[in-house]
Amino acid sequence: MKFYSTDDHALSVSLKEAMFSGLAPGGGLFLPERIPKLPESFIDELESLSFVEIAEIVACHILEGTIPEESIRKIVRDSFPFDVPMVNVEENIYSLETYHGPTFSFKDFGARFMARLFGHFLEEENETLHILVATSGDTGSAVAQGFYQVPGIQVWVLYPSGKISEIQEKQITTMGENIHALEVEGTFDDCQKLVKTAFQDKDLRSKLNMTSANSINIARLIPQSFYYFYAYGQLPKKDLPIVISVPSGNFGNLTGGLLAK
Repeated sequence: MKFYSTDDHALSVSLKEAMFSGLAPGGGLFLPERIPKLPESFIDELESLSFVEIAEIVACHILEGTIPEESIRKIVRDSFPFDVPMVNVEENIYSLETYHGPTFSFKDFGARFMARLFGHFLEEENETLHILVATSGDTGSAVAQGFYQVPGIQVWVLYPSGKISEIQEKQITTMGENIHALEVEGTFDDCQKLVKTAFQDKDLRSKLNMTSANSINIARLIPQSFYYFYAYGQLPKKDLPIVISVPSGNFGNLTGGLLAK
């Protein structure tokens, strides 16, 4: 599987290149050149499959040819040691609880999978990777926890001063070791602008090996597609029209849903 840039469809790179670049040259996003269509037999079996089993199958399809299948399955199993309950709110209305990870945020799905995928590629590398991430709270804490003590990786979390919850600030600022928290006077958009500016600075990028852990990175988007399949499998009445409501900020969660669709 190769990945193209939304800014340059002629550009074709490997999964590793897409992950380690974060943003594509020119500011585009990397997406799979081909989104595989999963077999009907898989869709028919969703109700009987666990979340981890679904994640393994989807990941192996979309990452086919990038890394060994057994490595993909191990990354999935290590990433998701928590439940994703589907709760009945009222008749024909359900809520998928995606906050049962270690930092109580749905972003634990993307951050933990991404950390282990980076770890796979860095096993034989003798260099340091710097990960830049802007956060309004949940992304920063999920990325900090997911990448904590991963060899060869330094994480820099930019967060807006006074604009995230107290517990999230503590999650970000108290880990230490390879996790570095930078408090920014401004808003989340100011933090994100700093991150994007850094990636577009050719001089800086020539000196540091950098990538992003925000949802601009394809390694965050892919695992955020897994729970849409699981949610569909848990619905008791699949013959009714299905409407999915997604609480969203920068569209990473929504894009994961579009990949699944």
